[in-house]
Amino acid sequence: MEVSTRQLRAFRLAAQHHNFARAAEVLFITPSGLSVLIKELERRVGFRLFDRTTRRVELTPHGKELLAVIQRNLAELDAAIASIGRSAKSRELSLTLGTTPLVAANILPPAMREFRKLRPDVKIQLYDADLPTLVNMVEDGKLDLSLGIFKAMPDIRRESFFRFSLMIARAAKDGTQARRTTTWSALDGETLIALSPGHPHQQLIDKHLAKTGVKPQIKSVVNLLDTQIALVEAEEGIAIIPSFGMPACRNRKVVVSPLINPVVRFDFHMISPRGKKLPPEADEFTAFLKSYIATWAGRAGVL
Repeated sequence: MEVSTRQLRAFRLAAQHHNFARAAEVLFITPSGLSVLIKELERRVGFRLFDRTTRRVELTPHGKELLAVIQRNLAELDAAIASIGRSAKSRELSLTLGTTPLVAANILPPAMREFRKLRPDVKIQLYDADLPTLVNMVEDGKLDLSLGIFKAMPDIRRESFFRFSLMIARAAKDGTQARRTTTWSALDGETLIALSPGHPHQQLIDKHLAKTGVKPQIKSVVNLLDTQIALVEAEEGIAIIPSFGMPACRNRKVVVSPLINPVVRFDFHMISPRGKKLPPEADEFTAFLKSYIATWAGRAGVL
């Protein structure tokens, strides 16, 4: 019996998200493409893996048994590949990586710690800065890679790294429970804390507010997402934030809920100097980081 790791990873993601469309987004394929992978795997193993409804997919008893085996073996496979691929050179390998302050403070450090267990010989130098500074550092060759929401630029290689969505952040008052979802129309007249118009996701927010005809009351305009979240905690208003801001909210008395009707998703990019050959460990780390974020985002339900 021949099965591919792509089929197994597609199965694992579908099981984690209980939804083919969300799992497909993580793999950057269409839902129909993911469905084909699952059907091929079911044909190979000889039994049904999921019970499907129009809104959700659930593992069959056989599917649950297979998932436990696959999770263990894929983890062992990833670790083995990382170990076998280590450089025989004794010198310390390094990778310079830049991103915005919130991501640098809340997402990258724990990911770097986990990656160090696989590749203790690779030193990752992390730089936090605003988007224009990161672009300049990549153009000047001071950074191997940078993560953020970037526009296409002639001298920079850009690729989609992950997809996030917009959410609502509210102060967690005593007895307040996180709303399951919030609609754009429900924001009409709400007191809103916004980011300055130069932020790409704020531009996306402003576009959809105008498109839906929703008119919140803008109380404050700040420059940092961390400041925005802190003001929400202080009950100065609510904020529309990207879902990658959720880790920062966990450290404050703030609750978040997905923003729907419509759900607005956007690409988080990876950029590097065009024409510059990156060190081999760059591909290894970025592949690891994509998997790490996919696991975190799936558990948090922020895809």
